Amino acid sequence: MDTSVRPPAVAGLFYPDDPDDLQTVLAESFDNARRDHPVAPPAPKAIVAPHAGYIYSGPVAASAYRLLSAGKDVITRVVLLGPSHRVPLDGLAVPSVDAMATPLGLVPIDAEGRDIALSVPGVVVADGPHAPEHSLEVHLPFLQLVLDDFKVLPLVVGRAPAAMVAAVLDAVWGGPETLIVVSTDLSHYHDHATATRLDGATAGAVVAGRTDLIDDRDACGAYPLRGLLEAAGRRHMTAELIDLRTSGDTAGPRDRVVGYGAFVVH
Repeated sequence: MDTSVRPPAVAGLFYPDDPDDLQTVLAESFDNARRDHPVAPPAPKAIVAPHAGYIYSGPVAASAYRLLSAGKDVITRVVLLGPSHRVPLDGLAVPSVDAMATPLGLVPIDAEGRDIALSVPGVVVADGPHAPEHSLEVHLPFLQLVLDDFKVLPLVVGRAPAAMVAAVLDAVWGGPETLIVVSTDLSHYHDHATATRLDGATAGAVVAGRTDLIDDRDACGAYPLRGLLEAAGRRHMTAELIDLRTSGDTAGPRDRVVGYGAFVVH
């Protein structure tokens, strides 16, 4: 039986399409990650990480991903949520494919988790939002590097209330074998000083679990982010800030930056 595969859409654009070059760039991201937090079990239940080109956001994403090495033998399923940048969408969409491809190989889809997610109102099967979307794809090579064998449940999140997203997460929450990854950048196209101030306020809202203080303009992945915080709050879990930088801190000019934050949920 043939396997249907969602091919990479931004390999060669957001990250290298050559496997060796990709491994090198990933290693550089981890070299430039924040190391203030020790890697110790258990691994976090969820992480929030950015999704820009690796040269810009890779080090910030790696600040969260390095902490997953404590669970590499335990985590076998990743629920991956990111915003829909290019296709208008109400609710959440899962793809129909059997796997997602990166230059490092295939990542199988969690078909059982997909069926469970589809039982929640607001979730549909739709390949259109997934085909061009980078917000999920750029996380797959990081996951392939830090985890052993795992399946992924990819969810593109459109306009969806926090309660809807939280209901999906509740349905697939699982135990220590399940990791949740929310993909989002923070403020867009301010000068560095302004972005630092705005992103600091957003980071404070995330850590406090204040979904009401996270506006759509504060984070392009505000919808999945608010859903994660609501689901975590129900379980008396908290988010911790791991890294907060802008593209002006990593590789770009400082007059027009994008903000990036890395968080873990314990």
